Amino acid sequence: MSTYRGGDPARPRRRSRWFLAGGFLAGSLVVGAAGVAGVAAAADRDLSLPGLAKLSTAASDDDRRPGDRPERERDRDDAGRAPRNTPGTGKRGVVEVPCDSAKLVAALVTANAQGGGELRLAPRCRYVLSEAFHETDQYDGGIRDAREAADAAETPGDAEAPPHNPADDTAGLPVIYQPITVDGVGATIARDAQAAPFRFFTVRDGGELTLRDVTLHNGRSAIEGGSVHVVHGATAVVDRVTVTHSTSLSPEGGGGGIFNDGNLVVTDSTFIGNSASGAAGKGGGLLNGGVLTLKRSEFRNNSANGYGGGLGNYRGAAEVESVSFTQNSAAQGGGMASFSARTKVSDTELLNNTAQIGGGAANSDAVLVMRKMTIRGNTSTINGGGISTVKGLLPLDDSVVDGNTTHGLGAGIYAEKSNLLVRGSDVTGNEAVGAASKGGGIYATAGSLALYTTKVTHNAATVKSGGIFAQHAQVKIDDESVVVENEPTNCDGSAVPIARCFR
Repeated sequence: MSTYRGGDPARPRRRSRWFLAGGFLAGSLVVGAAGVAGVAAAADRDLSLPGLAKLSTAASDDDRRPGDRPERERDRDDAGRAPRNTPGTGKRGVVEVPCDSAKLVAALVTANAQGGGELRLAPRCRYVLSEAFHETDQYDGGIRDAREAADAAETPGDAEAPPHNPADDTAGLPVIYQPITVDGVGATIARDAQAAPFRFFTVRDGGELTLRDVTLHNGRSAIEGGSVHVVHGATAVVDRVTVTHSTSLSPEGGGGGIFNDGNLVVTDSTFIGNSASGAAGKGGGLLNGGVLTLKRSEFRNNSANGYGGGLGNYRGAAEVESVSFTQNSAAQGGGMASFSARTKVSDTELLNNTAQIGGGAANSDAVLVMRKMTIRGNTSTINGGGISTVKGLLPLDDSVVDGNTTHGLGAGIYAEKSNLLVRGSDVTGNEAVGAASKGGGIYATAGSLALYTTKVTHNAATVKSGGIFAQHAQVKIDDESVVVENEPTNCDGSAVPIARCFR
């Protein structure tokens, strides 16, 4: 007969020793009155029956499942065991840093030595640094310098710049080599106005910096990254951080607020009054040469002598979402610039920025994908009041380009040797006001221009045409697009005849 029941063979049941012990005790206690009295007397004298405790323990052992330990043993082991760490709080818990700059430095030194840590600054404290922190930098040039050396060997003269002088690469706080979190709780870290140039944070290869709820003020670097520099093999997360009045003095680099050459995520942060002040400085607020995710942030009153007054993306990949660029300035790309890079921008405003080329945005030898944009009130002194794209690909979807001004060509959009696609958008109310200005709405030279379900209306230029002007370019306008009410003409005067565009 089978003993199979639900998977495991039935096991013969063992008789409990409690049963045997009970029988033994019962037999021992079947006595007369004298015997009962004897047992009672034994109890009064605190006597125990031999073997009873041993039998009880043995019976408990038999009732336990295999692998179980007696409860007393578990309690004893638990009492001697160190308390477990709470998940997510770090190996050693959060370190509270008093309102003292020297203690902030010491806490970062300790965190590096211990393989990482989490620091919480004193709420609303102002940590003022008066000199750079001097240490032996473990950085040996890193991945980026090795990459540039290879570029130079393969194509002489094509590398970005010669290696930096280590003496210029200074920071007020210890270099970040480990995973370290700094929770500012509303505190400010500032460089003393009389101090020599230095940034605040340098994140080296393998380092991971999380910076949260803090203001960085008046950083100043002789090279890239006025406040923060993230090198090629490093990672940083910047959340609810304000970077103000910081400067990069690099002749060809930049990143007045932050320079990223590694992996950087920026959320809910603000960049105000930062500058890339070198002769060809890039990215007044932020310069990206690595991988950047930028969301729900604001760039205001930043500047660059080269390009990207607010944001510069150079040879990097950037995704930008729900960001406002307002009143920034640069030679090219007053609000933002994408040069030899890939940049994707959505749900973003470019408002009242200024530049020589590309008052709102400039794209050069790059891919700039724009969706759900508001590009308004920007100004250029040469070309592209709202947008300029040269030797690039620029799809513009579901956007508004209005109220922009140029003293040159293309008040709304200027496209040269580019593939420009405008879909589901309005290009309206832009003005090309120079003495020989053309293309109040769009100016396209060489390359191609295609409009799908788009309105080009109420734009103006000094010289016709006021709507769209094209030369040496292929132009396509679909049946759902409208080019009307532009001054002095819609498309008449264009060097290339444009179908579906009248006057």
